[in-house]
Amino acid sequence: MNVPTSFSEQEIHQTAVIVVAAGSGTRLGYGIPKALVPLAGRSLLEHALDRIQLAGCAAQVIAVLPEDEAELAAIAANHPLRPHWVSGGATRNDSVRAGLAALEPGTERVLIHDAARALTPPEVFRQVVSSLLAGAQAVIPVVPVVDTIKQVATDPGRQPHVTGTPARDLLRAVQTPQGFHAPTLLAAHQQATDWDRAKAEAITDDAMLMEILGERVDTVPGAAAALKITTKPDLVLAESMLPAHPPKESPMPPHSGGQQPPLIPRTGIGIDVHAVADPAEPRAMWLAGLHFPEDQGLSGHSDGDAVAHAACDALFSAAGIGDLGTHFGTDRPEYAGASGTTLLAEAARLVRAAGFEIGNVAVQFVGRRPKFAARRTEADAVLSKAAGAPVSVTATTSDGLGYEGAGAGVTAYATALVYSVR
Repeated sequence: MNVPTSFSEQEIHQTAVIVVAAGSGTRLGYGIPKALVPLAGRSLLEHALDRIQLAGCAAQVIAVLPEDEAELAAIAANHPLRPHWVSGGATRNDSVRAGLAALEPGTERVLIHDAARALTPPEVFRQVVSSLLAGAQAVIPVVPVVDTIKQVATDPGRQPHVTGTPARDLLRAVQTPQGFHAPTLLAAHQQATDWDRAKAEAITDDAMLMEILGERVDTVPGAAAALKITTKPDLVLAESMLPAHPPKESPMPPHSGGQQPPLIPRTGIGIDVHAVADPAEPRAMWLAGLHFPEDQGLSGHSDGDAVAHAACDALFSAAGIGDLGTHFGTDRPEYAGASGTTLLAEAARLVRAAGFEIGNVAVQFVGRRPKFAARRTEADAVLSKAAGAPVSVTATTSDGLGYEGAGAGVTAYATALVYSVR
């Protein structure tokens, strides 16, 4: 099968990849979610996303993460792919359904991929998509089985015993990504929601679900590098497969002309100040997209989130399209009480509509309260998700000086980098 090197814009737009990364990783023994386990200095999730980016076959990438896992959420938000992320469920099937629920309308093809198969080569993704484009309803990558396989049974009080030996040339080991006609897979999962627990738990992958419902499942060649990393020896083997100098993707789309134009970034600065609201008027404290219930909130037309507001101003400054007052001023009643993340998401949309992509935003705020260090990673993830680009937040005090030191208010300083994509 010829592996395509590129797809049309419409084919890419109608294709999604769901990366299932909600596993606990107990057998790896790190005490952290499996997708967070490091491999040559990068998490398994990052390696998986790297290869999806290199495949260049899908406009939508959805990462299904453990619930309340702030560090993985920050990793996803800061990856160049900027995948949408959702919380997974108690089982793999639950996690896949959570990812399917996040698909955009009009999605024709969906690939289900395990983050534990972090080194799956880009060409495997392309083969799966190519097979779907050729008319397959379901397609899986497979590799030949090299060991002799025995079927065994266990009788009470006796040793397990062999009941048969399947013909090895008919057997294949299954890998991911598994690709499906999206409406068909959605319908299959909808049917499975009514099954009893035993029948549902017997489904070990989405291809098996399609088989049970009578759908044909085609195959394409898999790859040795797509091994499933489950134990520490798997990690050692995976590291031995990593190239000394991995290929890098350009952050810019290909230029249609002859010579690639130089990438000239634009930077912007934003400053936002909010006073602590009068104690006589209790107000929720929202800062950096997070709620701090122990603290009195900041005054303002919206929620008073000085960090998010400074980030918006820095983006507007970098793109040269006005400032916070231009877009979200007090003459805009629809933004009264709006959350900082709502404003940041809208600011990012306006910047992109003006012909720019966002490199990153960095914010530092000065204030006595709230206590921030323990929630910094969480704030980075929430704001990065809102902006669709990396956002990092730091905090400092003013050694008791000025209104910040007295606890009367908060000042946030932000810088943003954007670049033209037109």
